[in-house]
Amino acid sequence: MVPILSLASSYLNLTGTAATIVDTLVYAIAVSVLIIAFDYIFGWLERKTIAKIQRRHGPTYAGKYGLLQNMADFVKLLAKEHVAPKRADKLLFLSTIPTMLALTIFLVFLIPLAPTLIETNVGLGLLVVFVLLSFMPLIIFANGFGSGNKFAAISAQRSVVMLLSYEVPLIFVIAAVGALGGSYSLAGLVGAQNPWWFVVLMPIGFVVFFIAMLAEVERPPFDIREADNELIAGWLTDVSAPYYTLALFLDYSRMLLGSLLIAILFFGGWSGPLLPPFVWLLLKAFVISFFIMIIRATMVRMRIDRLLRFGWALLLPLSLINLILTYLVFIR
Repeated sequence: MVPILSLASSYLNLTGTAATIVDTLVYAIAVSVLIIAFDYIFGWLERKTIAKIQRRHGPTYAGKYGLLQNMADFVKLLAKEHVAPKRADKLLFLSTIPTMLALTIFLVFLIPLAPTLIETNVGLGLLVVFVLLSFMPLIIFANGFGSGNKFAAISAQRSVVMLLSYEVPLIFVIAAVGALGGSYSLAGLVGAQNPWWFVVLMPIGFVVFFIAMLAEVERPPFDIREADNELIAGWLTDVSAPYYTLALFLDYSRMLLGSLLIAILFFGGWSGPLLPPFVWLLLKAFVISFFIMIIRATMVRMRIDRLLRFGWALLLPLSLINLILTYLVFIR
């Protein structure tokens, strides 16, 4: 642990396992605060940015510059009745979104925000993150299937097919990144990007990874679950207001997770002059998240057949080419 997170255990005169537990709890609280702050700020910023692009005002009246609009919406949604469809498998239906949110928060917790911030830097840290991330399609399918609604079930199937088709190129890019960096440790990959970031050394891999990550977190133009002219609200059709609040929180948390991974794997992670390491990583992740918001405001949703063709016929060959070039140029 870094000294600032060891203050609690030092103040309590704890050592060994007790100190590790206390420091980990402090770090977990800090990560939770970071996620909440990110979700709130970018929820407001996205609404204002899209409104600006569309020549609207966006949130205006609730607080200065509409900063309290998200809080007002949050209170309004939580105040509504929480119901589940009669035909739904209630245990399955009501547990999926909290499970996805908990898994996303845990994945953010596994990502080191600085070189020695927390002792989760196992040798296969990158693979651990993506193995856990691969459970998302299964949870989405369980939500749609458990709702008892044919529209939600079809949407869940579409989301699973999309995620699977984009996870294959993602795996090949991860293999190339690990080969180039000589490690699958997240901290090790950051150290390997000195002096050149991987975005410079493997631009094809970056483009494939960025697009596949957009699909993985279901951000536009890959938000086919919300094809409202076909599937209403997709696998969230039967979700009541309180759970819809969790779903919105989940969306921005997944965007933070994707931005952190892109920053670590291709933009040097926390490396940078003058500022503390975790500040550099968060700045890079925030810039990437803002660019993702601009994509939502300027691109239309892809049709499912074109989306799948794009993944299998274009991204998969590009990811293989990137892997081969990485081996021939940097490893052989």
